[in-house]
Amino acid sequence: MIAFKLKFSFSLWVFQLVLYCWLSFRSEASATYADHVCPNTTTADVYASNSAFRANLNLLLSVLSSNSTVESGFYNATAGQSTNATAYGLFLCRGDLSPEACQDCVTTATREVVGTYCPREKTVVIWYDECMIRYSDQSIFSIVDRTYQSILNKSQIEKDPKGIMRVLEEVMPELATRAASGSGSVGKKFAVAQRNYSVVQTLYAMGQCTPDISIAECTTCLQDAISSIPNCCQGSSGVRILLPSCNIRYEKFLFYNDTAFPPPPSPKAAAPPTISNGTSGKGGIPLSVLIPISLSVGVFILLFVVGLYFMRMKMKKKYIPVREENTASTGENIKRSSGSNITTTESWQFDFATIQAATGNFSDSNKLGEGGFGFVYKGILSNGKAIVVKRLSKNSVQGVEEFKNEVILVAKLQHRNLVRMLGYCLEGKEKILIYEYVPNRSLDYFLFDPKLKGELDWSKRYKIIKGIARGVLYLHEDSQLRIIHRDLKASNILLDKDMNAKISDFGIARIFGVDQTQGNTSRVMGTYGYMSPEYVLRGYFSVKSDVFSFGVLMLEIISGNKNSNFYNSDMKSLLSYAWRLWKNGTPLEIVDPTLGQSYPSNEVLRCLDLALSCVQDDPDTRPSMATIVLMLNSHSSPGMRAPQQPTTFSHRTMVSGTVENTESDKSKTQISVNDLSVSEVYPR
Repeated sequence: MIAFKLKFSFSLWVFQLVLYCWLSFRSEASATYADHVCPNTTTADVYASNSAFRANLNLLLSVLSSNSTVESGFYNATAGQSTNATAYGLFLCRGDLSPEACQDCVTTATREVVGTYCPREKTVVIWYDECMIRYSDQSIFSIVDRTYQSILNKSQIEKDPKGIMRVLEEVMPELATRAASGSGSVGKKFAVAQRNYSVVQTLYAMGQCTPDISIAECTTCLQDAISSIPNCCQGSSGVRILLPSCNIRYEKFLFYNDTAFPPPPSPKAAAPPTISNGTSGKGGIPLSVLIPISLSVGVFILLFVVGLYFMRMKMKKKYIPVREENTASTGENIKRSSGSNITTTESWQFDFATIQAATGNFSDSNKLGEGGFGFVYKGILSNGKAIVVKRLSKNSVQGVEEFKNEVILVAKLQHRNLVRMLGYCLEGKEKILIYEYVPNRSLDYFLFDPKLKGELDWSKRYKIIKGIARGVLYLHEDSQLRIIHRDLKASNILLDKDMNAKISDFGIARIFGVDQTQGNTSRVMGTYGYMSPEYVLRGYFSVKSDVFSFGVLMLEIISGNKNSNFYNSDMKSLLSYAWRLWKNGTPLEIVDPTLGQSYPSNEVLRCLDLALSCVQDDPDTRPSMATIVLMLNSHSSPGMRAPQQPTTFSHRTMVSGTVENTESDKSKTQISVNDLSVSEVYPR
């Protein structure tokens, strides 16, 4: 009978291990819904689709989604100034997640919370396995809230409930203390723990608070959650207790990334009972039972180790995008983590020999293009990874250390609509930037080719427009630095394998060492046709300069025509042509003929309205990128003032090298046309 029970237990262990490994390897959704609370106390008039609160809420959710790659995994924001219409909101991602996993969850949550779970409420909390989003029409910041509590208890009851409760009594108070103090993770009120409570079974636990509440408030919140366990979930093998300001969870399987924030060493588990030799005659287990037990335990331990190894590899791949490549033959030594603070510039540096080998010694066959900053090459590292190499010209005036620092500042900026910088290379006078390789080339390659533009149907063009807008919004408002791109154009928009837009060449001005001052410059650099009037005439640049360029880019995407194609026509520019059609009541005549009639006119008209608002002469009348993102994701017209006729600069004026300043001194401003893609970066 004893042997039968042991064999059954071993079979159960193997089954659980196989099931867990299968669950680890199966594909997972970007966010797993857990629960939500949104009491229906809102009247219809204050939450109508055109209400001020609804508009502010849409803007708030857009801002939260755009900030979802912040390193802390926590962000709060306010939209609106009206007493009754202001929207306050925040998100909190699980402390072990990478910025990419956090972004996936927050993006899903901002879409589903209004669209599916809470379409009419003003006070909302929604939880996913990976993150939590909360918003209200009243301030919720730095205020501990234990009003709502959600208990998810779907696990089986333990056969020995007292055993698991005894372990919880030891683990949970310590976990709450570490989470509240932030000792479990740098800059986060998050901690994990694990404790063995049998020979082969481990309990895994996690606790987290929103970082905006105090240590004492976090401790109290977590203690309240922990105190609920005996009443709600006595002996359960897995529980989640979710509150607006904190949450706890424990399971018998590893549900977090244990390599992100390793728990402190667990105390040694109590030694298992000694098994005596059955021949001793002292009441021990007979050899006929002992041998199968030993073999079973040995096989189980082997399977457990193998399963644990693959599980760790799986979780590292999902949560921590660390790139570690070390190839002695080519001198590669690259190691960095996008989710961690960079402590040394060397962790971003590539060897020159590696870059030479990757590009075939910068052969013409690998050349992708050239610009004012230098030449661009495609490269293949020895591990097969494709990269883009920008070999800067020798005109850069920066010193080595300054160059390194500027590269790292820009490289730490990460967003799904930005081309990712991987590092740099310095050797002698060589200054080289290394980027991820984006396979579908640039937007102009498709948009302005008569044979290829047909591949861009309206849905793809609209997705590209929205992607560019999100990327620029991140540069302007949501990144660690405020960046003005200053050369947004079709050739600087790259397309990945799914035709998602990725902005390139942001931050080049600082990296290249361009001599500029904040707000104005005596040497205007950029591409004619995309530069705003105040930038061309007076050298003034701001975030609204990028908005102007974005408006031109939108018109090109809609029409399939280059702005420069109109310089020798009566219209002088695509802007004038679009405005005349708009004024005459025939705006859809501008739409690219290759689209036929297969486009929703409301979306095209919304884009045309926004584009013409973006290219207004007065920067103050142009919308912000936050407003643009909001309007592109709404189903209503922008509702802006009627656009005025934009200024047109002739090709002759632009290439002559000077334009007349409109101010009283009538001085001349030197222009370098299409000389260098530049961006200006300000610390926040």
